[in-house]
Amino acid sequence: MNIRTFRIGGIHPEENKLTHEVPTVVAALPSQAIFPLSQHIGAPASPIVQKGDKVKVGTKIAEAGGFVSAPIFSSVSGTVLKIDTAIDATGYRKPAIIINVEGDEWEETIDRSTKLELLKDHPELTPEEIVLRIKNAGVVGMGGACFPTFIKLTPPPTAKAECVIINAVECEPYITADYRLMMEHADEIIVGLELLMKAAKVTTGYIGIETNKPQAIELLTKKCGEAFDASAYHVEVVPLKQRYPQGGEKQLVDAVIRRQVPAPPAIPVNVGAIVQNVGTAFAVYQAVMKHKPLFERYTTVTGKLLKNPGNFLVRMGTPMGDLIEACGGMPEGDNKLLAGGPMMGKALTSTEVPICKGTNSVTILSGSDARRQEPQPCIRCAKCVSACPMGLEPYLLARLSAFKLWEKAEHEDIVSCIECGSCQFTCPAHRPLLDNIRQGKTTVMGIIRARSAKK
Repeated sequence: MNIRTFRIGGIHPEENKLTHEVPTVVAALPSQAIFPLSQHIGAPASPIVQKGDKVKVGTKIAEAGGFVSAPIFSSVSGTVLKIDTAIDATGYRKPAIIINVEGDEWEETIDRSTKLELLKDHPELTPEEIVLRIKNAGVVGMGGACFPTFIKLTPPPTAKAECVIINAVECEPYITADYRLMMEHADEIIVGLELLMKAAKVTTGYIGIETNKPQAIELLTKKCGEAFDASAYHVEVVPLKQRYPQGGEKQLVDAVIRRQVPAPPAIPVNVGAIVQNVGTAFAVYQAVMKHKPLFERYTTVTGKLLKNPGNFLVRMGTPMGDLIEACGGMPEGDNKLLAGGPMMGKALTSTEVPICKGTNSVTILSGSDARRQEPQPCIRCAKCVSACPMGLEPYLLARLSAFKLWEKAEHEDIVSCIECGSCQFTCPAHRPLLDNIRQGKTTVMGIIRARSAKK
């Protein structure tokens, strides 16, 4: 077996996949659901409901606020309580629609049957129709970036797609939601990949999976053989070495097709690849074949001291506190609550933050894991440079950011940072490298946007 990986940097943090073999359960409905209007990259969605309106599961409650945006659908039935603000995963109060839950009545247009729909049985699904259904269903990247999927499938004329790569890596420690999804819905994922390939007008596809998921590699290899053996599509399951951040799309492109994506504004399609998360492939299947908008997702709720960590199929808008209670409640002592995993997750101040389109995990770090060690002076060891998968100099970018030297930070390519945290993880002096770089990157990107707007 040829085990591939990316060529620059990378680390191997302890896995802690505590919920690897825990089957997914359907999370209970919340009593109240909170829908932030910014659940995607781009313009926030615009509300199309108002206080007192009745909604069903699958009712559109907010429409796309611009080209780079996505509509939002209710995951519950009930009454709109108010359009207000609520704390989201950024820690800030943002505009949100709040709905009181009453019953569980679904829109009649959604196909709730378990019958597997195959692309060959639907000649009406042209590439344009597939893209339109994905757009109208509010599907975005489910790996965390939340980029509207329909835009990735319609690249600019200067770029030509040659393949679709499914990101089934899940290299972030603790998280197992994608693994459970693969084990429980492999057939739907395969059809989702086929839909993505037809939409992108390509005949080559890859599914990248790390070797710590041998059962998933075996299952999807078997399913691909059955589905594509006599078809025009060529699909390969690619076993990948365990290495973080293998799931970064630039690292995945390098590992799978041996092409390196240039610095921003270049994206994977500039070297011929369209990368989609495995959860996105499943959402595409549901949107196109079942007319089901994106309003629920697979999420891992985990932590070393959590009594019953697990994987859940969660309606979006459900407060994280509800899921934590379903796992036995918050552990005693010091805890840090993260939206996401320990490497790239954001620390939260409230358990009322709702599950959104990009929430693949709720992670609780306890005891010493919840506390940072005191930063010490840099010892010039260059471990952060060796670990950086983008070939940057993290110690320098962090220093430039701390001293607000924005022009120099831009020149040193701070916008290429993928915020994976490898530098901070490997630093023996416990320097807050990523914290400073994140602030610097945000500022520099703002300066670049302002400069472009003046042209």
